[in-house]
This record gives sequence, structure tokens and C-alpha cells, in this order.
Amino acid sequence: MYRNHQYDMDCITWSPAGRILQVEYAMEAVKQGTPVLGLRSKTHVVLVSFKRAQSELANHQQKIFKIDDHMAYFDSAMNVGRLVAQVADKSQQKTQNSSKRPYGVGLLVAGCDEKGPHLFETCPSGNYFEYYAMAIGGRSTSAKTYLEKHFADFEACDVDALIKHGLEAMNKTTSSDTSLSTKNTTVAVIDSTKYRELSSEEMQKFIDGLEKKEDEPMEEEPAAPATGGDAPAPMDTTG
Repeated sequence: MYRNHQYDMDCITWSPAGRILQVEYAMEAVKQGTPVLGLRSKTHVVLVSFKRAQSELANHQQKIFKIDDHMAYFDSAMNVGRLVAQVADKSQQKTQNSSKRPYGVGLLVAGCDEKGPHLFETCPSGNYFEYYAMAIGGRSTSAKTYLEKHFADFEACDVDALIKHGLEAMNKTTSSDTSLSTKNTTVAVIDSTKYRELSSEEMQKFIDGLEKKEDEPMEEEPAAPATGGDAPAPMDTTG
């Protein structure tokens, strides 16, 4: 047996189990973040994020950021995968030196280029992957389950159907007493011509059509011990 703190002081020391704990801690930080998901068809990519607020008096945290209207519209067209590879290289560089710490940041990068729409995920380890659909952040497992169940339909979807699938998947990440709204949700659509975010009015139409969530089952309370027979007598605590 060994103690983790002997091997998590930097990001270049391997534990006896073959793990780099600093990198694992950074990847765990991504899992604790606010859920974000993306999915793509032949023509569009849709990003959906859930925005948390620290209190009712605070603004909701922005999770989706625009890079450009369309990356292929530069004077010199840039491939989406090339951009993601450069971002991943920046993350990987932080895992090569004992004086550095890995970025505790994961990204979903969506864009369109001459090859069509793309959706990439970057990890603190420097790895990056391309997906038809992906979800990251807290409670994202429920969203992944939905996306895996329906992803075969995404390629042929029009943009409205793609948005509906994205919101249905995001709805799976929230608890039964929390509902998606125009204040806590952002939807961005990227195609070959532009980037745009849905207005509150547009989004409300999709939210109104979401499936109703079933109440999460409550944990059953343990049954009280039977009195009499072989059951132990209750302890007297009045003394």
C-alpha cells in the first residue's frame, strides 16, 4: 500500500499503479463542473449549456463563448481540428514539467470548415477526441446515456430536431426539482455561415415541448425494529 500524497506533489511522478495523480485531479475537476453538451448533424453543430448562479442575486455563469462566426471564413481558412490540436498542445505542455500544474479545464469545441461540422472534446491531459455527440461536467452521465441512445438519428436531423435532442439530453442532468429555463440555459447553433445563440423566445418554444421529468425515487427509511420476541430492548437514555 502507498499513500497518494507521496506521488501527487507534481505532474511527472508516476504512482506504483501507473497513474499520474495530478492529471487525474485536473480531469476530476472537469467532471465537477457545470454540464455542457454538443451534438452534430450533416449541416449543423448545437451546443447546450446549463448556467449556474451562486445565488438568486447573482448572474448566471456564461459557459459558451464565441470564437468567430465561422472559422473557415478567415482569409486563410483554418481547419477546426488544427485549432483543437493547438489547444490540446497547450494543455499537454502543463503536464511535462514538475513546476507546472495541469489545466483543470475541459472544452467542447464546435465549428464548421470545408469538411463540414465538427465537435471536439479536449482534456487536461492533452488528449482530444472528435464526437458525433458528447457531454461533460457534473451529472453528464445521464446526458450521455440519452445521446448514445439517439445519436444514430443525429446525422439526418434538421436544426430544430437537433436542438430538441440537445435540450432533452440537458434536461436529464438536472434534478427533479430543477427545470430548464431561458435564464439557466444557453443554446448555440453553428453552421457553414455563422454562429448564433437562440433568443429567449426561440428557446422557450423548445423548452415548452420537453418531456416531463419523473420524480426521483426517494430513499426508503429503514424499518423500525420490531418489539418483543428476539428483538433487543430499546436503550434507556434517560439516566
